Amino acid sequence: MPVPVATELAQPRLAGASRFSFWGFDVYQASLWVEPGFDSAALARQRYALELRYLRGFKGRDIAQRSIDEMRRLGRFSETQAQAWLQAMTQAFPDVEPGDRLLGIYLPGQGARFLANGRLTAEVMDAEFAQLFFGIWLSDKTSEPRLRQALLGQTVASSN
Repeated sequence: MPVPVATELAQPRLAGASRFSFWGFDVYQASLWVEPGFDSAALARQRYALELRYLRGFKGRDIAQRSIDEMRRLGRFSETQAQAWLQAMTQAFPDVEPGDRLLGIYLPGQGARFLANGRLTAEVMDAEFAQLFFGIWLSDKTSEPRLRQALLGQTVASSN
């Protein structure tokens, strides 16, 4: 368990984990840490932590832009919001190399806190941002439903 998870969450446990690959390239290993009584049907009301351990190198600005693109798939927001969120995520996400870890802590009704390799990089106190950002992985509208199921510890149905 990452040290920041133990300090940010009460009695954390791993809900689920999965590797994310894109076009045959392994991108990151994702892990969702939750508190006792976690209910995936009530994500907006619970504190949790999502960790991405990168398996490839990426520019932080590219991670931030991809996040905005995915957030647009989930909900509507203004260009002003998009620019503010992009700026906040650019601060939150440094360039990463294989083995680097980015951790997001969902703060219900408040926003999110971000750490890179255990170091605080940003806090975004905007509840709408936080719901859309974590929705990239956890929304039922995610572009990666199998990853969502694995993170939430749900059984992935066979496609046969």
